[in-house]
Amino acid sequence: MKALPDFRTPKFLRAQAISIMSFYDGRCVDPAGGFFHFFKDDGTVYDRSTRHLVSSARFVVTHAWAAQRFPEDPRAASWRSHVAHGLRFLQEVHRDDEGRYAWLLKFEGGRSRVIDGTQYAYGLSFVLLAHAAALACGLGDAAEGMADAFRKLERHFWEPQHGLYANDADGRWQLSPYRGQNANMHAVEALLAAHAASGEGPYLERAVTVADSLTRRLAEAHGGLVWEHYHPDWTPDMDFNRGEHGDLFRPWGFQPGHLCEWARLLLALERALPDLDTENWLQHRARQLFGAAVQHGWDRAHGGLVYTFGPDFTVDDADKHFWVQAEAIGAAAALAERTVEGGYWDWYDRLWAYAWEHLVDHEHGAWFRQLDARNQRVDDNKSPAPKTDYHTLGACLEALDALTR
Repeated sequence: MKALPDFRTPKFLRAQAISIMSFYDGRCVDPAGGFFHFFKDDGTVYDRSTRHLVSSARFVVTHAWAAQRFPEDPRAASWRSHVAHGLRFLQEVHRDDEGRYAWLLKFEGGRSRVIDGTQYAYGLSFVLLAHAAALACGLGDAAEGMADAFRKLERHFWEPQHGLYANDADGRWQLSPYRGQNANMHAVEALLAAHAASGEGPYLERAVTVADSLTRRLAEAHGGLVWEHYHPDWTPDMDFNRGEHGDLFRPWGFQPGHLCEWARLLLALERALPDLDTENWLQHRARQLFGAAVQHGWDRAHGGLVYTFGPDFTVDDADKHFWVQAEAIGAAAALAERTVEGGYWDWYDRLWAYAWEHLVDHEHGAWFRQLDARNQRVDDNKSPAPKTDYHTLGACLEALDALTR
């Protein structure tokens, strides 16, 4: 086997982060507004007009992260200008006069047409994250957009009786009864970023409430893990249902990627609450969720973490998705730093070795999107909406922080 790089060095992680950004540099910005969202493996743009709210926001986030973290890079100034460019698109194109953000639209010749105007807490959470990341990288005028996104989440989606955000609403802000964990998980991520950028307490307070509701109260009522979906009409014996993005899930199943993502976020929340006891529920639950993900999700025959497993821990979907491995890498690094236990570094190395062999595109940059159970690419669409390599860049930065904090 070819010698592997040392995955635990800041030099390696910086190089990977820059390689990810390099795939998008020079091809993702649409001069007419916003970013292109659909790329083949070689970087060819194969859909120039479809715009997804999450991609529009995530491109702001990735450019803000790069500009903030690598200010010495010769592209840092252009990355920062792309942040401002992307925020304008969010505010002037995705957002309408009533303050609603279009989920999906067509943008051609400088003109836009809404394809799907459903309001999602998931989408609004990324609007919040985009403004928080922009504020953190030096764009002071992002503060009002950040506060406005939070106000909308609170006014239109917050359900105090559940301690969670509702999932979606129609154009008149009428809520559905569904509360997906994914929307609430990314709300926690965005709230933590907003608190870090502003120092304002309400963001952190709400992040604690949501995390506690999902990863402690509801998890303890359902065997200690975070289920994918919470809907009053679903029961454990139901067949597969389509999730909010069209994916097939058991309504009461698990995704290793989300278990790892929660582990990472719980440790970030712990760091934001310095007065906690050394032994606390946040780090305990982070260990538990990561442990379940790798115990039940690792493919012992072909490597990598599978996409989903059911309540009986049998695999439902054995495909390997880029973001699942990336979130596990970030969580393993954060747990290794937090616990000083070498076993987490072993998982970190194992996950990186798998990604290095099967997912990192050593020719064109960035990561391939999805592999089948035997690690064969399912298509040549490297980055359709809403990928943007936000998870992979985030994993590199999380690991870099763990090694240098």
